[in-house]
Amino acid sequence: MPSNDVRTLLQTVVPTAAVGVLAAIVSGVVAGGKGALGAVVGTLVVILFMGIGIVVLQRTAKSFPQLFQAMGLMLYTTQLLVLFLFVAAFKDTTLFNPRTFAASIVASTLVWVAAQARAHMKAKILYVEPEPSEARRGEKTGPSA
Repeated sequence: MPSNDVRTLLQTVVPTAAVGVLAAIVSGVVAGGKGALGAVVGTLVVILFMGIGIVVLQRTAKSFPQLFQAMGLMLYTTQLLVLFLFVAAFKDTTLFNPRTFAASIVASTLVWVAAQARAHMKAKILYVEPEPSEARRGEKTGPSA
């Protein structure tokens, strides 16, 4: 992974994990140990799914740049649907508190998307590749005599 991609991934994972820790503390106080476990599992699911999404999107951008925007839209839609399916699948679980699980998924997803948007806005990524400097040597820079 290029350093730009790693930087973007770190700038999204760290705030999401921080919200997950906060959600686990609040859920632990409100719903006990099962609440804290639900919040941790929900946050880990979001970090895993969204992290895989960034890796897939970056590989697609390198291989098929013309599909980047369409792939991004499809990927985010799929991720949200899969997260919804996780919430629906675990709504009756007794392993952890399903409400704290769902709340942490929602909170973590919102923080992930906001942090990713911020990371992309702050990134200095060239969208046009500059010409090599050797091609410019043949050009005249001043008025001709």
